[in-house]
Amino acid sequence: MSPTDHARLLPWAGPEGKPCYLAGDGAGYLSRLADTMEATQLGLAGELLQESHRVLASRQWTSGELQLLAVQLTEALGNVHRIAVSRGARLLPPAYEDFDKPDDEDDWQDAAQHSARATTIPTPHPSTVVA
Repeated sequence: MSPTDHARLLPWAGPEGKPCYLAGDGAGYLSRLADTMEATQLGLAGELLQESHRVLASRQWTSGELQLLAVQLTEALGNVHRIAVSRGARLLPPAYEDFDKPDDEDDWQDAAQHSARATTIPTPHPSTVVA
């Protein structure tokens, strides 16, 4: 099964707010337009994130500014979520279905080493301990 066997969720909604899908090989005009729109939406979300950090760091905002920021962040998060769902749906299925089950001896050894590292609790240096 290839990623093109499924319809692609587009980064815009239809006339009634319903999701729009595109069937195809991913090489056509609408696919390129969707790619461009996704890149634009991600770029705008990044800029909005920087702006929200700036606004919140100043600690001098009005309730209207916070409301506008919340509305804009909600819209940007919705766009980013739609992009993530669309791209996730186009990923190839995993090589094996049970992620928790190692499929060969190397995986068992890797899991054992990871487990040993994860259970080792580092002791802080005495000079960094705050009483």
